[in-house]
Amino acid sequence: MPTPASEQPSPLPALILASSSPYRAEMLERLGLAFSSVTSGIDETAGPDESPEALARRLALDKALHVARQRPEALVIGADQVAVLNGRVLGKPGSRERAIAQIRDMSGNAVEYLSGIALVGPGQQRLDVVSTRLQYRQLRQSEIERYVDRDQPLDCAGGMRSEGLGISLLESLSSDDPTALIGMPLIRIARWLRENGYQIP
Repeated sequence: MPTPASEQPSPLPALILASSSPYRAEMLERLGLAFSSVTSGIDETAGPDESPEALARRLALDKALHVARQRPEALVIGADQVAVLNGRVLGKPGSRERAIAQIRDMSGNAVEYLSGIALVGPGQQRLDVVSTRLQYRQLRQSEIERYVDRDQPLDCAGGMRSEGLGISLLESLSSDDPTALIGMPLIRIARWLRENGYQIP
Protein backbone atom coordinates (compact mmCIF):
# COMPACT_ATOMS: atom_id res chain seq x y z
CA MET A 1 0.00 0.00 0.00
CA PRO A 2 1.56 3.33 -1.02
CA THR A 3 2.48 5.80 1.70
CA PRO A 4 0.08 8.78 1.82
CA ALA A 5 1.69 11.95 0.47
CA SER A 6 1.20 13.68 3.83
CA GLU A 7 3.36 11.02 5.55
CA GLN A 8 6.18 10.97 3.02
CA PRO A 9 9.40 12.68 4.16
CA SER A 10 9.96 16.16 2.76
CA PRO A 11 12.77 16.37 0.23
CA LEU A 12 15.96 17.86 1.59
CA PRO A 13 16.92 21.33 0.30
CA ALA A 14 19.64 21.61 -2.31
CA LEU A 15 23.06 21.99 -0.73
CA ILE A 16 25.33 24.78 -2.01
CA LEU A 17 28.92 25.61 -1.12
CA ALA A 18 29.40 29.38 -1.41
CA SER A 19 32.98 29.09 -2.58
CA SER A 20 35.03 28.48 -5.70
CA SER A 21 37.83 26.92 -3.62
CA PRO A 22 38.76 23.46 -4.93
CA TYR A 23 40.18 22.64 -1.48
CA ARG A 24 36.88 23.30 0.29
CA ALA A 25 34.91 21.42 -2.36
CA GLU A 26 37.25 18.44 -2.04
CA MET A 27 36.79 18.46 1.75
CA LEU A 28 32.99 18.65 1.51
CA GLU A 29 32.96 15.75 -0.95
CA ARG A 30 34.24 13.56 1.88
CA LEU A 31 30.76 13.65 3.44
CA GLY A 32 29.30 11.89 0.39
CA LEU A 33 26.56 14.44 -0.26
CA ALA A 34 25.53 16.01 -3.56
CA PHE A 35 26.20 19.75 -3.66
CA SER A 36 26.97 22.54 -6.08
CA SER A 37 29.55 25.31 -5.76
CA VAL A 38 28.75 28.97 -6.38
CA THR A 39 31.24 31.81 -6.15
CA SER A 40 30.07 34.51 -3.73
CA GLY A 41 32.37 37.25 -5.04
CA ILE A 42 32.15 39.37 -1.90
CA ASP A 43 34.72 41.97 -0.86
CA GLU A 44 37.04 40.31 1.68
CA THR A 45 38.66 43.53 2.95
CA ALA A 46 38.81 43.76 6.74
CA GLY A 47 36.87 46.58 8.35
CA PRO A 48 38.56 49.23 10.50
CA ASP A 49 39.41 47.80 13.94
CA GLU A 50 37.80 44.46 12.99
CA SER A 51 39.31 41.62 15.02
CA PRO A 52 40.59 38.52 13.19
CA GLU A 53 37.81 36.36 14.69
CA ALA A 54 35.14 38.90 13.76
CA LEU A 55 36.57 39.01 10.22
CA ALA A 56 36.44 35.20 9.86
CA ARG A 57 32.85 35.15 11.14
CA ARG A 58 31.68 38.02 8.93
CA LEU A 59 33.23 36.70 5.75
CA ALA A 60 31.85 33.18 6.23
CA LEU A 61 28.37 34.56 6.90
CA ASP A 62 28.48 37.16 4.11
CA LYS A 63 29.44 34.48 1.58
CA ALA A 64 26.55 32.25 2.64
CA LEU A 65 24.04 35.12 2.72
CA HIS A 66 25.10 36.39 -0.72
CA VAL A 67 24.33 33.03 -2.33
CA ALA A 68 21.24 32.41 -0.17
CA ARG A 69 19.65 35.61 -1.50
CA GLN A 70 19.86 34.10 -5.00
CA ARG A 71 18.76 30.63 -3.83
CA PRO A 72 16.49 31.14 -0.79
CA GLU A 73 15.19 27.57 -0.94
CA ALA A 74 18.67 26.05 -0.60
CA LEU A 75 20.95 25.30 2.33
CA VAL A 76 24.13 27.31 1.81
CA ILE A 77 27.53 26.76 3.42
CA GLY A 78 29.90 29.72 3.70
CA ALA A 79 33.48 29.44 4.91
CA ASP A 80 36.52 31.63 5.30
CA GLN A 81 39.88 31.35 7.00
CA VAL A 82 42.13 33.91 8.64
CA ALA A 83 45.74 33.26 9.70
CA VAL A 84 46.90 35.35 12.67
CA LEU A 85 50.48 35.99 13.80
CA ASN A 86 50.89 38.16 16.92
CA GLY A 87 47.53 39.78 16.25
CA ARG A 88 48.33 40.49 12.59
CA VAL A 89 46.22 38.92 9.85
CA LEU A 90 48.25 37.13 7.19
CA GLY A 91 46.47 37.08 3.83
CA LYS A 92 47.08 35.00 0.74
CA PRO A 93 50.58 35.92 -0.43
CA GLY A 94 49.89 35.92 -4.16
CA SER A 95 53.60 35.91 -5.05
CA ARG A 96 56.71 33.85 -4.31
CA GLU A 97 58.40 36.76 -2.55
CA ARG A 98 55.47 37.43 -0.22
CA ALA A 99 55.06 33.74 0.57
CA ILE A 100 58.72 33.50 1.55
CA ALA A 101 58.44 36.63 3.70
CA GLN A 102 55.31 35.37 5.46
CA ILE A 103 56.82 32.00 6.30
CA ARG A 104 60.02 33.69 7.49
CA ASP A 105 57.88 35.73 9.89
CA MET A 106 56.10 32.58 11.10
CA SER A 107 59.32 30.62 11.63
CA GLY A 108 59.65 29.64 15.30
CA ASN A 109 56.31 31.25 16.19
CA ALA A 110 52.77 30.16 17.02
CA VAL A 111 50.16 31.01 14.39
CA GLU A 112 46.42 30.73 14.88
CA TYR A 113 44.21 29.78 11.95
CA LEU A 114 40.59 30.84 12.45
CA SER A 115 38.12 28.98 10.24
CA GLY A 116 34.74 30.68 10.03
CA ILE A 117 31.83 28.45 9.03
CA ALA A 118 28.21 29.46 8.34
CA LEU A 119 25.06 27.60 7.35
CA VAL A 120 22.14 29.62 5.99
CA GLY A 121 18.82 28.27 4.79
CA PRO A 122 15.06 28.44 5.24
CA GLY A 123 14.43 29.49 8.83
CA GLN A 124 17.99 29.15 10.06
CA GLN A 125 21.35 30.85 10.30
CA ARG A 126 24.27 29.19 12.07
CA LEU A 127 27.74 30.59 12.57
CA ASP A 128 30.89 29.46 14.33
CA VAL A 129 34.68 29.77 14.29
CA VAL A 130 37.03 26.82 14.78
CA SER A 131 40.57 27.62 15.89
CA THR A 132 43.73 25.70 15.01
CA ARG A 133 47.06 26.55 16.64
CA LEU A 134 50.23 25.83 14.70
CA GLN A 135 53.72 25.96 16.15
CA TYR A 136 56.25 26.50 13.36
CA ARG A 137 59.76 25.08 13.50
CA GLN A 138 62.78 27.34 13.30
CA LEU A 139 63.21 27.37 9.52
CA ARG A 140 66.29 28.09 7.45
CA GLN A 141 65.94 30.42 4.48
CA SER A 142 66.83 27.55 2.13
CA GLU A 143 64.02 25.41 3.62
CA ILE A 144 61.51 28.20 3.16
CA GLU A 145 62.45 28.83 -0.45
CA ARG A 146 62.48 25.12 -1.25
CA TYR A 147 59.06 24.69 0.31
CA VAL A 148 57.49 27.61 -1.57
CA ASP A 149 58.93 26.43 -4.88
CA ARG A 150 57.64 22.89 -4.38
CA ASP A 151 54.20 23.53 -2.86
CA GLN A 152 53.35 26.87 -4.55
CA PRO A 153 51.10 28.00 -1.65
CA LEU A 154 50.39 31.40 -3.18
CA ASP A 155 46.60 31.14 -2.77
CA CYS A 156 46.66 29.90 0.83
CA ALA A 157 46.20 32.03 3.95
CA GLY A 158 49.60 32.53 5.54
CA GLY A 159 51.39 31.00 2.56
CA MET A 160 51.20 27.42 3.85
CA ARG A 161 49.42 24.46 2.25
CA SER A 162 48.75 22.10 5.17
CA GLU A 163 47.34 19.32 2.99
CA GLY A 164 50.62 19.30 1.07
CA LEU A 165 54.24 19.69 2.11
CA GLY A 166 53.38 22.53 4.49
CA ILE A 167 52.83 20.09 7.35
CA SER A 168 56.63 19.55 7.38
CA LEU A 169 57.14 23.15 8.53
CA LEU A 170 55.46 22.50 11.88
CA GLU A 171 56.52 21.42 15.34
CA SER A 172 52.93 20.77 16.42
CA LEU A 173 49.27 21.34 15.62
CA SER A 174 46.32 21.52 18.00
CA SER A 175 42.59 21.78 17.24
CA ASP A 176 39.32 20.08 18.14
CA ASP A 177 38.74 19.59 14.39
CA PRO A 178 41.84 18.85 12.28
CA THR A 179 39.93 19.44 9.02
CA ALA A 180 39.44 23.09 10.00
CA LEU A 181 43.01 23.87 8.95
CA ILE A 182 42.07 23.25 5.31
CA GLY A 183 39.21 25.73 5.69
CA MET A 184 36.24 23.39 6.05
CA PRO A 185 35.57 22.20 9.63
CA LEU A 186 33.86 18.91 8.77
CA ILE A 187 33.02 17.88 12.34
CA ARG A 188 30.99 21.06 12.80
CA ILE A 189 29.34 21.10 9.39
CA ALA A 190 28.53 17.36 9.50
CA ARG A 191 26.69 17.85 12.79
CA TRP A 192 24.70 20.77 11.40
CA LEU A 193 23.76 18.81 8.28
CA ARG A 194 22.70 15.75 10.28
CA GLU A 195 20.44 18.04 12.33
CA ASN A 196 18.89 19.12 9.01
CA GLY A 197 18.08 15.52 8.04
CA TYR A 198 21.09 14.64 5.90
CA GLN A 199 22.41 11.12 6.42
CA ILE A 200 26.10 11.23 7.38
CA PRO A 201 27.48 8.62 7.10
